[in-house]
This record gives sequence, C-alpha cells and structure tokens, in this order.
Amino acid sequence: MSASTIRSEAIACREAARVLARMSAAEKCALLLAMAAALEADATVILAANAEDMLDARGKGVAPAMLDRLRLDETRLAGIAAAVREVAALPDPVGIVTRRETRPNGLLVERVRVPLGVVAMIYEARPNVTADAAALCIKAGNGVILRGGSEALHSNTAIATALRRALVEAGVDGAALTLVTDLRRETMVEMLQLADIVDLAIPRGGEGLIRFVAEHARVPVIKHYKGVCHLYVDRAADIELALGLLVDGKTTRPSACNSLETLLVHAGIAAEFLPAAATELGARGVELRGCARTQDILPFVRAADPADYAAEYLDLVIAVRVVDDLDDAIAHIVEYGSDHTEVIATQDESAARRFIEALRSAVVMVNASSRFSDGGELGLGAEIGISTTRLHAYGPMGAEALTIERFVVRGVGQVRHSLSLGIGE
Repeated sequence: MSASTIRSEAIACREAARVLARMSAAEKCALLLAMAAALEADATVILAANAEDMLDARGKGVAPAMLDRLRLDETRLAGIAAAVREVAALPDPVGIVTRRETRPNGLLVERVRVPLGVVAMIYEARPNVTADAAALCIKAGNGVILRGGSEALHSNTAIATALRRALVEAGVDGAALTLVTDLRRETMVEMLQLADIVDLAIPRGGEGLIRFVAEHARVPVIKHYKGVCHLYVDRAADIELALGLLVDGKTTRPSACNSLETLLVHAGIAAEFLPAAATELGARGVELRGCARTQDILPFVRAADPADYAAEYLDLVIAVRVVDDLDDAIAHIVEYGSDHTEVIATQDESAARRFIEALRSAVVMVNASSRFSDGGELGLGAEIGISTTRLHAYGPMGAEALTIERFVVRGVGQVRHSLSLGIGE
C-alpha cells in the first residue's frame, strides 16, 4: 500500500464519517445491533481465522500474555457481540448539551457534543479491539481506521468483514470502517502524518508500539502506556477483603493491563498479611519478588530491584514492598506508577480520602479490585482504551470520550461593537 493509497482510504473514511455524523440515535442503534448479529452469524469463520492466527503465533514463539489476548473462543466471541449490543443501548453522546447559559447581552451559549471525525486505532494482538473500537466510534458518529497487529491479521479481517457487511446493508459506505492490511511500519507512519484527515490516533498495545506512534505522529495521540497497577494494604485494612482484592487483581487474568503488578503493605500489618498473601498467591502459581523487609517475613521470596517495581509483568509475578505508612506508599506509586490504576484496602475513610487526593492516576479505587478498571465494568459498554494522557479523556474511554464539545451560539442580531458597521462615526 503506497502513501497515496492510505491517504485515499483515509479520505474515503472521512467522507463516510460525515454520513455517520448525521445519523440519528435510533439509526446508529439499529446499525450496531446489526453488527452484533453479523459477528454471531460469522462465528465459525471468525473462530477458524483466529485458530490460524494462534497456530502462526505459537510457531513464532509469541509470549503467553500475547497469546492469551489473541485467543478467541465461543465464549469470548459471544462477549464481543454482547459488548457491541451494550454500546448500542448506551445513551447517544452526539448532540448532548453539556452547558447552556444566557449572557447579559442576550446571547444563548451552548456547549454541544459532536463527533471527532476520523479515529485511527493502532493495536496489537487484540482482535476484540476491532469490534470494540468500531462500535464505539460509530456510536459517536466517527469513522474508524483500524490497524491491528500482524499476529491477528486473519482474525481482524474476519471480524471487520462481518461488521462492514452490516454497514453496507444499512446503506453506509463500508469505508467508515477501514481495516489497514498493509502492516508495514512505513504505511503506519504515513497514516500518522495525515493531520488534515485523521483527527485522533489511539495506540493500544505494548510500550514500544505506543512510543513509536507518539514519536512519529503529527495527529493528536491519546496514549495508554503500561499498566503498573498497585494495591496498597493499609494498617486499617480488613485482611480477608484485602486478600480477595489481591487474588482477583493478580490471578484472574494476569495478561490484562488492569491486573496488579505491585503489592504495598503497611509495616504495621505486614507480619500478619504477607504470610496469608504468600499462601494464596503461591497456590495459584504466582512468583513474589520482595524488598528486604518482605524477605524478613518471607525468607523464600526472591529479592526485588527497582526494575521490578517499574515492571508491567503481564504474568504470574508480583513485586512486593513493605512501606512505613500511607505517605510512603503514595511516594512509591508516584515514583514507579504509570498513572493507570491504584487500589487501597482500608477501613479508615481518612486514609482512603488521602490516597484519592494524593494520586493523579486515571482510576483510583477503594476496597475494590483493580480488574474493574475497564470500560465495560464502569458502565461504558466497551472501551477503546484506557487513556493515561491528561487530555480531553482520562481513564477508560467509551463513546462519549470520542466526541468533543463545541460552542453553539444563538442570537437575535447582537454585534460586539457598533463601530464594526461604521455606526456612530
């Protein structure tokens, strides 16, 4: 695919997006329901394509965490279709008036949500993103250019084919959902240079991919860097509650970006909590890497170094540190965190409030698992990513985050200055 080809495809996407932007909420809802049905109708084809991707990936020695993200089965595919239906059922963000004010001069000033235009989604071995991103962009009236990873090419193509068929049957140009099949980096760079066509780029994947996109893009980029998520067990924590958060956050899907990577424990509760934590995690195959104070309580634990505390393992490994107090825990998170998700386990409301106020991470939780840091779990239906960039969107991004506010001003002939018409000279 040449630069001129990717440019022409992007232009076609932009033109189709203008049609989507004019569609009513009911029309978009019907379209999304048809897209979900198309995924289910093509389930056999999609799963066969995914099996081909999995075979190729295993042959290339792809890491277990990426294999888990790549894998589809009937349950996961049903979940993808269900997520599209959840997006369809959400309130339409387009046209919402977020503020209305009448100025002293009689002007009615409104802030109204409108589509962004064209969103470029760049991701790795996550075929579910093909459907999630398409559904959310269409819900918000945007066109979407999807550039997935080579590991998921067959899966992404099969999913995109089903979704585009639903678009065309609804009378929408299939270019509204453009899947880039030329996966050369030069082509991706050319796409990221299209500042006059593409309105936003969202990379979703490993840190290397995200940094590459940010360094080469001329279009705005919302970044999702690594998820170094922390659980801090306060001195006032309920032990059983904290153990539940730890086990769920670390072991239910360690390859997810919202899984726990570091456990911080108040020194006043460490001797009681850490042995129980080691038993629960050990039974599930989790390797612990700890500080010297952790090793005093758990001598069998491997020593942790600074790189361990900065790591996104995406595996059954967790770094552990005993901290003096809440302020020490906050200082650790500020130094090593990635602004993704932080959790405190405590029965002390003042400690919870201090934790929330002191940290700027996209999601902060009190006595709840980090695994809830997900658009679907937080009521967005699905997510196009989790922004750790402090722009117009921060945290899990749903359809509303794919719109922007603009000003709509209504008057009855007001002018700012009579001199503008030469009156009174």
